[in-house]
Amino acid sequence: FFLINALALLRLFMVKPLGKATVHLAFNGKVFETITEKDGFFKFEYKSTIALNPAVYKVKATLVNKEKLISLAQTENDIIIPNTTAFAFISDIDDTFLISHSSNLRKRLYVLLTENAKSRKPFNGAVKHYQLLHGLHDSNPVNNPFFYVSSSEWNLYEYIKDFVQQNKLPDGIFLLNQIKTFSKLFATGQNNHNGKFTRIVKILELFPHQKFVLLGDDSQKDIDIYSAIVEYFPQNVYAVYIRRVGHPKKPNVLTKQVEIEKAGIHFFYFSHSDDAIQHSKKIGLIH
Repeated sequence: FFLINALALLRLFMVKPLGKATVHLAFNGKVFETITEKDGFFKFEYKSTIALNPAVYKVKATLVNKEKLISLAQTENDIIIPNTTAFAFISDIDDTFLISHSSNLRKRLYVLLTENAKSRKPFNGAVKHYQLLHGLHDSNPVNNPFFYVSSSEWNLYEYIKDFVQQNKLPDGIFLLNQIKTFSKLFATGQNNHNGKFTRIVKILELFPHQKFVLLGDDSQKDIDIYSAIVEYFPQNVYAVYIRRVGHPKKPNVLTKQVEIEKAGIHFFYFSHSDDAIQHSKKIGLIH
């Protein structure tokens, strides 16, 4: 299976971004237009004239030709307006719930090349913890929504999405890093942490009345990013969870823990998700 998995991964990085292309967005009875950047990314900023109630809204994006007459590609997805009375969760992916060896490039690439989304493993108890946080019997996506914010690139979106669905983790909004071309494959997931901070800030600014729970691990820069978030948005953060990937506990995490708890925010540094579940029950995240 090594060759099949390796080829499947390599194919994800054999991309050529389409810059200066026209994209239409249909949302709430209106059509908006934008042009893609040179890296293929595009964004729409829309301020509604009416208040949007917590719900799931359909949105359709269409790539059109230069004459704007022919649809070249189309996708439909959801916009989720969360319920402000519930919690929202921002979670890292690699080594937070998906075993990835992020701090070791050789091991990380070995896992990516030799395994696929169906054979990769989550940490013991991580799926149960996330299901309980989301609300195991609550199918309403506007309650306790999940945002998956990672330093991994958009190349790995389908791969990660398949893993989430395969393991019955809560479906959520994915915010990944910029697409990489094949020549930069061996730097995947490395040194992209500044962008991760910016993406989390955007979420908090979009939902200023929401209480957030941040979940990460101690293998890379999550604790530094989350402590900076707490410094700028203390009123928006309810709790911070950091998974201990190795041994012993890292001094930097313990130092940041003191600072975060001084801000009146719950903090838990754990090595097993069963302990995190008990802590979540204690502070009212799980009923």
